[in-house]
Amino acid sequence: MSLTPRQPLASAAESLPPTPPAAAKPTPASSLDVFTGDPNFMTSLARGLIVIQAFTQQSPQMTISQLSVKTGLSRAAVRRCLYTLTKLGFAGAEDGSRYSLRPRMLTLSHTYTTSNTLSTAAQPILERMSAALRESFSVATLDGEDIVYIARTQVNRVMAVDLHIGSRLPAYCTSMGRILLAYLPPEQLEQYLAKAVLTPHTTRTITSVEKLRLTLRNVRRNGYALVDQEYEVGLRSLAVPVFASSGRVVATLNLSGNAPRLSVLEMQSRFLNHLRNAANELGAFLN
Repeated sequence: MSLTPRQPLASAAESLPPTPPAAAKPTPASSLDVFTGDPNFMTSLARGLIVIQAFTQQSPQMTISQLSVKTGLSRAAVRRCLYTLTKLGFAGAEDGSRYSLRPRMLTLSHTYTTSNTLSTAAQPILERMSAALRESFSVATLDGEDIVYIARTQVNRVMAVDLHIGSRLPAYCTSMGRILLAYLPPEQLEQYLAKAVLTPHTTRTITSVEKLRLTLRNVRRNGYALVDQEYEVGLRSLAVPVFASSGRVVATLNLSGNAPRLSVLEMQSRFLNHLRNAANELGAFLN
């Protein structure tokens, strides 16, 4: 009788199904894929804007290779964008390899602030408040998942990051962001919550969607948002909505202060009415 050779037993690793490849991390360039096939979409302009936005306070100078990695664009596309920006005076490279933005880029932000009624109207109101109350005030609007500062006065440095007009911060853990989220139409808020990544910036940061939804409900009921050291340890901020005549919230106005110096009670009792009066003044100017 012939014996059939026994096959060796498969190892545990061999018996497991193959691990699927990790999904590619989204890049700024990949966000352009949704416009593929749109004959009116100018891809070259969009790529140039992606390159511009890649420069930050943390990365003010970068090589073509670094920009390619950060943006997801090919080296050839980055090179063409930089060549064009350099020829127009918006970018340059002192050493021939590390590029940075040039002061001419400020003309773009200046054009926005001088042509935007909300920004133009808000700045003198904030300056008057800072002169009288000796605190830092800001106005912001919502752009995607972030707030964008469109007017600001700074009496004392209260944050580690240097905030200025055009600065962006996450909406979910900032007082101004919570105002703007709380007054979104319900369907837009749900869309935001469905894709929001609630990264903990401090041990106090709300990272639960359900808890954030409840907090936003309370913000809308109270008519203000107070965030206590959720974005940065030592930073406390209070914000109120700015309403247009239609009843829609078009912006938010806030006070930022040092937590050890300004208690929650003092913020509410001493500054809330000032913020609301300023927001009403700004809203009346827009109507």
